[in-house]
Amino acid sequence: MNPTMIQFFHWYTEGGGKLWKHAEQQSSYLAELGITSVWFPPAYKGTDGEHSVGYDAYDLFDLGEFDQKNSVATKYGTKEDYQKAIKALKEKNIQVIVDIVLGHKGGGDELEKFKVVKVDENNRDKIISDAIEIESYTKFTFPGRKKKYSDFEWNFTCFSGVDYAEGKDSHIYKILSEYGDDWEEMIDDEKGNYDYLMFNDVEHRNPHVREELNKWAQWYFEQTDFDGVRLDALKHISFDFYKEWLTLLRSNSGKNIFAVGEYWAPGYLNLLQKYIEATEGCMSLFDSSLQNNFCNASKEGASYDFRRIFDETLTQADPMHSVSLVDNHDTQPLQDLEAPVEYWFKPLAYALILLRENGYPCVFYPDLYGAHYKDFDREGNEQEIFLDKVDGIEELLKARKDNAYGIQRDYFEDANCLGWVREGDEEHSGCAVVLSNKDAYEKPMEMGEKYVGKIFYDRLGRSQEKVTIDENGWGNFPVPAGNVSVWIVE
Repeated sequence: MNPTMIQFFHWYTEGGGKLWKHAEQQSSYLAELGITSVWFPPAYKGTDGEHSVGYDAYDLFDLGEFDQKNSVATKYGTKEDYQKAIKALKEKNIQVIVDIVLGHKGGGDELEKFKVVKVDENNRDKIISDAIEIESYTKFTFPGRKKKYSDFEWNFTCFSGVDYAEGKDSHIYKILSEYGDDWEEMIDDEKGNYDYLMFNDVEHRNPHVREELNKWAQWYFEQTDFDGVRLDALKHISFDFYKEWLTLLRSNSGKNIFAVGEYWAPGYLNLLQKYIEATEGCMSLFDSSLQNNFCNASKEGASYDFRRIFDETLTQADPMHSVSLVDNHDTQPLQDLEAPVEYWFKPLAYALILLRENGYPCVFYPDLYGAHYKDFDREGNEQEIFLDKVDGIEELLKARKDNAYGIQRDYFEDANCLGWVREGDEEHSGCAVVLSNKDAYEKPMEMGEKYVGKIFYDRLGRSQEKVTIDENGWGNFPVPAGNVSVWIVE
């Protein structure tokens, strides 16, 4: 079966411990659609306890088991709920991908005193103060867990920078420590050095930290038997760290753990390629460049040259390391990296990632289930957002499961109308796909000799016509204006 991932959450996923139970209940439905892996949100206790989305990691060993940060459960449920959801998915042959946040920690338990220098927020290599002593919440003792699973306590030597100093203005403070007065090495010079992102920045050069994070990975695997990892905020973490971490995890688990990293650099394919090279291809990356192309194409409409949709994308340049997506929790409306794909274009975008041979597609939860939430925009005004499920998303997923196999022939000669066929294989009949960002079209394409005389219909129901394949194996496949049609054998 063609691999297909779903991001089974979004930034505003409902709390109250419902998500793990919901995933358990949805396991059969997801399998029916051809979903082969589920990416879950961070499952460990965050700074805001039961209200935390999970990216403000506090205690990695608390999967909703201990009374910490004013709750036992996380936003998504208890450890028991989590393990039940994983079991239900695995029983349906759906793999589980867990979210890994190892770049920073928040919610420290005690204040510590140590020396720092202030750095320029726009150029973190630029020091703008003398060495000063500050107090910050860098001591993590996890009193609610009482040293169960690990007796490691984090202190200021485990971090390279903080943004909080007791009694002082918020700023980025570089910790002066035995591991160097510089930040860790990054592959790009954005903001001088973008090692620091938020909260207490983890110092991966500290051998005790590396040892603890390696031990934790093995513990987490033993608790959940996960199949893959999604690695958060790669541009802020030493690339050397994850090479070692993944190697040890795969070795210790005896399993070829899948890994996809978030190196968000829309429009900068060179940085994605540079990161893959630096990490010796040990992980895939989300194709932020393709998502950026989708966003632009959806906004430009008929003026966008559709033939350029895969230009400067990882899916085209290095499909073996590409996880393609239409939207995610960072690009959705009211988020910092907001870049949502317009609703009319989403069926076209999903056809482009689900029905072609390159890339490992990832579906976004609201695009399958819809979403409704409120938050404040950048001007401080409260906004109410309604995200409708994508029109035809179930049939697009089923078409991937049933028809997107075999030789692919592209018909990309028109700036406003793209088409391709998949011939199918010994077990699956193929499909013909036509997309338009302008007018209604009829595109002649070759399905192949084995389809001579066969009648095709539009699986999405966009067109009521039928197409008969001629004696040469060709057919004229229609598509409505600004839409997509997926033609399969009747």
